Amino acid sequence: MDATATDSPTRRLDVLIEAKRDRFIDYANQVWEYAETRFEETRSAKTLSDALEAEGFQVERGIAGIETAFVASYGSGKPVIALLGEYDALAGLSQRGESSEAEPLVADGNGHGCGHNLLGVAALAGAVGVRDYLEERRSTHGLPGTVRFYGCPGEEGGSGKTFMVREGVFDDVDAALTWHPQAFNAIFSTPTLANIQAYFRFKGTAAHAANSPHLGRSALDAVELMNVGANYLREHVVPDARFHYSITRTGGASPNVVQAEAEVLYLMRARRMADVQAIFERIQKIAQGAAMMTGTEVEMVFDKACSGYRPNRTLERLMQAQFEAFGAPRHDEKEKAYAERIHSTVSEDDLRTTYANIVSAGGEAAEAYVDELDGKALVDDLAPYSASEALMYGSTDVGDVSWVVPTAQCYVNCFALGTPLHTWQVVAQGRSSLGHKGMLQAAKVMAGTAVALLETPATLAEAQEELGSATRRQPYCCPIPEDVTPSPLKG
Repeated sequence: MDATATDSPTRRLDVLIEAKRDRFIDYANQVWEYAETRFEETRSAKTLSDALEAEGFQVERGIAGIETAFVASYGSGKPVIALLGEYDALAGLSQRGESSEAEPLVADGNGHGCGHNLLGVAALAGAVGVRDYLEERRSTHGLPGTVRFYGCPGEEGGSGKTFMVREGVFDDVDAALTWHPQAFNAIFSTPTLANIQAYFRFKGTAAHAANSPHLGRSALDAVELMNVGANYLREHVVPDARFHYSITRTGGASPNVVQAEAEVLYLMRARRMADVQAIFERIQKIAQGAAMMTGTEVEMVFDKACSGYRPNRTLERLMQAQFEAFGAPRHDEKEKAYAERIHSTVSEDDLRTTYANIVSAGGEAAEAYVDELDGKALVDDLAPYSASEALMYGSTDVGDVSWVVPTAQCYVNCFALGTPLHTWQVVAQGRSSLGHKGMLQAAKVMAGTAVALLETPATLAEAQEELGSATRRQPYCCPIPEDVTPSPLKG
């Protein structure tokens, strides 16, 4: 008998994914180089979709009306297991790879400050690993099912997956798996904040600020008054609420002109979408009041939204078991030395935040674990798992997927301990062997979880019943109106 037929799934997936490691690393580096922002990831999407097509997947590009979204499928029939990949970068985070100091490659250029070059390729590698495993097993076991890679653009400020959920591309999926690069290894077990993002565009009347200011109606004054009003609102919202704003257009650089046009972008968050919507309504009234006070007009332009993440404990337990089987990434002396250099650049506040994130993901069991990390620059093991209701004060468009499909995700160590996301340190390490090792380990964990779901239908049914029970009490409603379309990042 062929040895591959008797190997455990863990062993075979490890071998299959490692056999193509150089290819996967090359894809990750290509996406890192492109560093394309939301809904403009043309080259990144092409690199990944072409790679999957070359691996024998059936690829459908431009899904959900989004040019840079795609789905790649292998197999047939049920169950359908989806692996979710992202590949968008952040503006203003250009950085030299594998460096241990801030070194922008391009002034004000883009960079993968959230590690999405790793995120997308790990999901791709996991899907390829499952495909290769099914190819081996189908000749002897006839294992049914379909594995899909979903190319999901615009996570950073665009909520690409929410648009995709709205358009029904996940309707026949039975389970979804994903991950996120981090400075530790753990199951992503916490709820997240829902959010709504909208532009407020004020129009007034220009005038000479010295000669005829009485004839002017300042749009910039309206923006400033709106922000003052919003800041007074902070006392009167639910405790878990957050809202932030950025003045995206001031109307010009001349102080002797009454500014006729100005714009501010608001991002509002809370655990419950109903609370976000209530805050949004009050913010709109504040904008109208600012317009009335200044004699200007205001237009609200809905940009995007996403729901809070709904953990699935059944899938989390399964993914934890797979993570334990594959183990955490192991590092050589060169990688440890690099991690030490990066670690020296993070602040004590960054380190405390990382520890708090580990505890929120792992609950009480993780508190003792965190104590053992003191003095380390690099995590080399897996945090304990417990179902956590502690709120993660961030947002992800995976949230909308988790409301319609049982979903699980994990964190895998790609960075020095304490590394904060959305920083130059992430960009640098995302082009290093630290990031690549974490990426490949994430691929194996997701592939192992997918195979376990294909081979144990009862676990999949339990996960689906868990989600069904929750959504019967609180049905899903897409937070993005039908007439809103995805938009690229404004320059």
